[in-house]
Amino acid sequence: MSNTRHVPVMLQRCLDLLAPALEVPGAVVVDCTLGLGGHSEALLTRFPEVRLIALDRDTEALRLSGERLAPFGPRATLVHAVYDELPEVVARLGVPKVQGILFDLGVSSMQLDEADRGFAYSQDAPLDMRMDQTTGISAAEVLNTYPPGDLVRVLRAYGEEKQAKRIVSAIVRERAKEPFTTSARLVELIRESLPQAAMRTGGNPAKRTFQALRIEVNGELSVLERAIPAAVGALAVDGRIAVLSYQSLEDRLVKQVLTAGATSTAPAGLPVVPEEYQPRLKLLTRGAELPTEDEVAENRRAAPARLRGAQRIREDVR
Repeated sequence: MSNTRHVPVMLQRCLDLLAPALEVPGAVVVDCTLGLGGHSEALLTRFPEVRLIALDRDTEALRLSGERLAPFGPRATLVHAVYDELPEVVARLGVPKVQGILFDLGVSSMQLDEADRGFAYSQDAPLDMRMDQTTGISAAEVLNTYPPGDLVRVLRAYGEEKQAKRIVSAIVRERAKEPFTTSARLVELIRESLPQAAMRTGGNPAKRTFQALRIEVNGELSVLERAIPAAVGALAVDGRIAVLSYQSLEDRLVKQVLTAGATSTAPAGLPVVPEEYQPRLKLLTRGAELPTEDEVAENRRAAPARLRGAQRIREDVR
């Protein structure tokens, strides 16, 4: 599999956003979502003094990126970890604080392009969807074993699927005859169970269900809920964080954490705001920044991307 297909999303903007923090001597940057290593390679190239720590839960991604980043030698440290483990990873590597952090959330190009991983609804494949294939339950197990009420909750909460009840009753009926193993049967079932009006909007009708299953299988939102505050905590003063999200649930979580960090927590009416109530962050983006039309034309996977950035402006006061 070549790396040529993989175009890192909003690459230039991410580099520019992080640049003031990474031009400091001895700067360390953490790429929390290594994937195929496109962002990491660009960070190491543009900032020749920087040290990179890169995390991924996907062993195949680590292997491929390891080859790609090998020319950078000891400047790049690749770690098999989920991104909410960032504090433990940097502590283990003896790095007290880091200057830059990048998250590129969602599914990596490799996971979408490798048919047998079962992420893509456009081709028939085993229903796996685990980003780390060494652990956890597969999408097929979720479909075949979850009680109907839990499946409805997953599709509604993580897929924002309005037709969740209809889809789940079809799944429950079909799995009683034969357990689900591959994606094509699920896609077909979703098509058959949706009313015509619902079919006409928003691309492939299976998209929301597949997103929901992927988030459930990988615990993505609960991991992200822990990871963004942990990342902010690991930033040195003047350090910067950039986060790329691809769906509204992720973007909402990121926005909540960064906005809270940039807001004073002081009770109203204090003439002087004590240090412990002052904001720890300064927002670097107005709302979420979107990719340019040119970028979307070049790389359709960039279309849903939303970028938010923040700068650490003070220490936590104990």
